[in-house]
Amino acid sequence: MTLVKWEPTRELGTLQKEMDRLFGSVFSVATAAAAQRRWIPAIDLVEGAEEYVLRADLPGLRSDDVKVELDENVLTISGERGSASEESSNGFRRIERASGLFARSLTLPTGIDGTAITARFSDGVLEVRIPRPAQRRPLRVAIETAAESVPAAVEDAQAEATETPAAA
Repeated sequence: MTLVKWEPTRELGTLQKEMDRLFGSVFSVATAAAAQRRWIPAIDLVEGAEEYVLRADLPGLRSDDVKVELDENVLTISGERGSASEESSNGFRRIERASGLFARSLTLPTGIDGTAITARFSDGVLEVRIPRPAQRRPLRVAIETAAESVPAAVEDAQAEATETPAAA
C-alpha cells in the first residue's frame, strides 16, 4: 500500500477550478466587447530549409481586411473581422463567433530581407513566406609566419647593417 501525502493547497486549487467552471457559465455574458478581446487567430509557423512559412486561419475575412507589416524584425498580422447583426423575434439570441480587431506579432531572426516576403490569401487562410536570412559564417583570417613577412622596420635595420661595413 502506497501512502500519499495530503496537500490541502492542491485540494483548494481543484475546488477553485470547479467553482470557476460552475459560476463561469452562469455569470459570463458574451458581449461584443468581450468577444473582440478574445479573438486571436490561430497560426502555424513552419521552418523549412529555405524559408519560414506562416499560415493564419482568418475565416470570413477578405484580403482587404488584413495587413501584414514588417517593422525591423517584427512581423505583424493585423485586421478586423466585423460582426454580423442578427435580429431575433423570439428574444433569444446567441453569438459565439468572436469579432473585432486582432493582431499577432512574431519576432523574426535578424537579417531578413523584407522585400522578399510574399503573402497570399486564399479560402480564409493567409500564407506568408519569409526567406531565411543568409547564414552567418565566421571569417577566417590568414596568419602569416615570420619567414613569409618581415616587418618593414626589421628590413630597414638589416639594410643599414649591410651598408655600413661596405662604406668603411
